[in-house]
Amino acid sequence: MTNNIPIENQYKRTSIFEKENVTYLVRVLKRFNTVPKVNNINIITSTSAPDVFKIIPNKSIIIGSSLLGQPVLALVYLRYAIEWQLWHKALNSEKKDTFLCDVAALEVTRIFYNLLPKDDKEKLENLDYLLIDLIKNDTSLSIESLSQYAELQPFHGLNTDSKVFKESWKPLVENLAKPTEYLLMSGGDLRLNIDEIDLLNKYGCRPFPRPDAFTFASSTGTSVSNFAFDKTDKVRSILIRNSLKNGFKNATIEFSELLKNNLRRIFKLNDECEIIFSPSGTDSSLQIAAITQIISDKDITHVLVASDETGSGVASALKGCHFENTTALNHPVKKGDKIKGFRDIDLIKIPFRDENGALKSSSQLDKEVFDAISKTNELGRHVVLHTMDQSKLGYQAPSDAFIQKVNTLDKISMQIIVDGSQLRLDPKDIQNYLNKGYIVTITGSKYFTGPPYSGALLLPKGVSKSIHSVKSKLPEGLTQYYNHSDWPTSWFCSDNLSEGYNYGSYMRWNAAIVEMDRYYKTPVLYRNMGIEMFCNFIEDSVKEASFLELIYGNEAKTNSYDSKEFGIRNIRTIFPFFILKNNEVLSIDNVKKLYTLLNSDLSAQFEDSSLEIIRLAAQKCHIGQAVNVKYGTDIESAVLRISLGARVISESWTNRDISLYFRNIETQMNQITVILKKIELILSHPDLIN
Repeated sequence: MTNNIPIENQYKRTSIFEKENVTYLVRVLKRFNTVPKVNNINIITSTSAPDVFKIIPNKSIIIGSSLLGQPVLALVYLRYAIEWQLWHKALNSEKKDTFLCDVAALEVTRIFYNLLPKDDKEKLENLDYLLIDLIKNDTSLSIESLSQYAELQPFHGLNTDSKVFKESWKPLVENLAKPTEYLLMSGGDLRLNIDEIDLLNKYGCRPFPRPDAFTFASSTGTSVSNFAFDKTDKVRSILIRNSLKNGFKNATIEFSELLKNNLRRIFKLNDECEIIFSPSGTDSSLQIAAITQIISDKDITHVLVASDETGSGVASALKGCHFENTTALNHPVKKGDKIKGFRDIDLIKIPFRDENGALKSSSQLDKEVFDAISKTNELGRHVVLHTMDQSKLGYQAPSDAFIQKVNTLDKISMQIIVDGSQLRLDPKDIQNYLNKGYIVTITGSKYFTGPPYSGALLLPKGVSKSIHSVKSKLPEGLTQYYNHSDWPTSWFCSDNLSEGYNYGSYMRWNAAIVEMDRYYKTPVLYRNMGIEMFCNFIEDSVKEASFLELIYGNEAKTNSYDSKEFGIRNIRTIFPFFILKNNEVLSIDNVKKLYTLLNSDLSAQFEDSSLEIIRLAAQKCHIGQAVNVKYGTDIESAVLRISLGARVISESWTNRDISLYFRNIETQMNQITVILKKIELILSHPDLIN
């Protein structure tokens, strides 16, 4: 063909560059960052054959100018072609199996199409193109539907010797013939689903990068970074290749063990520390409930400290009850019902705040917890004490002094769980807990800003040894929640669980571990200076804003142990605040509305304003979602939160340049200023909320 040039080298203005098309084209191309990067594949446009679409294996993709003139259509076709090239490269010596490439690429493109925003899909509704017709047919992969794939052969022109779908391909296609952004939102529950307008989930974030938003929502959930997404997408390519070479099961087990070993390396944990991945922090609580039940023959009492600032489903999970209407393995269940195989337990809730909404003192909390444990111990029950190391509002309880006191109780049978779900901990803190025999729950999705829903249990040597020797099985109902592969392979207790793999959980953990790795590459001195610098700025900025009021005072400092060394655990990194309008606190509903408005482009509401105001209104600002808290003792309200996340540090440490590092942190401090200005802008236009 003539007049074929790489697409990125086109500089002549065509109809694509008409003013009304440019904005739309740019918006569509932003989504191109979720398309896999395949080395040495050129994307070439043809003007001489404007309707052409051709895949040259291992070399290029040729797309006609008429397809490029319809950006959404071009995006879908390119997504198919690049996925096809990815699988073809993975085939290695088995190049004759190109039928697999057709099948996998179409499956991925179908899911990719379903994840497009509603207005993009509308632009494809009336188009008559083979690929669009096939992906609109929402039939999932089946032997009966394989005949349709023969229609795709002309795209690459290769003769497929056989149209037989090999049995060994099935688990590979079912698990990995999915876009990475889809994997990052699978294997959790319905809260990870995104809406079809803004492509946001319940937590206000996306399973693919959202670089246009200012994001300081690490106390809740964060959109995956470009860096972590690219690394995770690359891992998917590697897994496809390894699965074809060594078998799907072997490649998956190897990947799971690699993730666990990487976590051990990052936090300097010994090999005897067992790690159990879970789809969420609440699932980790359900795992604890199950483990406790098979270890102890005694009646069990869970003492849940910070019950008002832990996950909403934790109490149900500890009781062995369904905490949502769908499990992570996509089984429909009824929220609140008992899970089969769990026995009854007692649960004592100890909230941070009293009935009037006032924060309890450290000594008051210690006394309540001690009294609960003392009475439970007198009854001869096994105590499971759930302590809190950094709640969603930045508090800790009980104190370290309390732990020393409770250990003096006569004949106490107790297991301590540390809720470290925020993971605002240094490696030495985690090591300290495990050395004391505590089980630690962590997530990769809070401080380290991995995608929402990546939980894990860290089990010390003594607990692992006890479970390993147990001859009981985990509760039968857990087959709806976990696969056998999620648990240590040497444990007898989990042999009855389902076969299969939760790739969503694995991929989210991969993204989180990528963030952990680059965070710890920042030298500790600069890391700690950057943390203090940034957190001091947030606190001062909120204090100076007359329309905001920090929820905490000096009595609520987060450090709970005596240490001369700086540590992330010693400094407040979550900043919750009330929002005031005319010196009156906003209602719960209005705080939630403001949170949504803050995370949206409001420029259309300010068309007649100055350019500065329009830009401010357009900026999407994602911060920690609303938490209901009383203002004073009688006014129901809620707080929002601005939090330090690991990316503030890791994305500032570039090129190992100290001066650039602090300048980059200052740039992110400027983003905090913009967030506060946008809150003020929204408050000055009450019609937006009302």
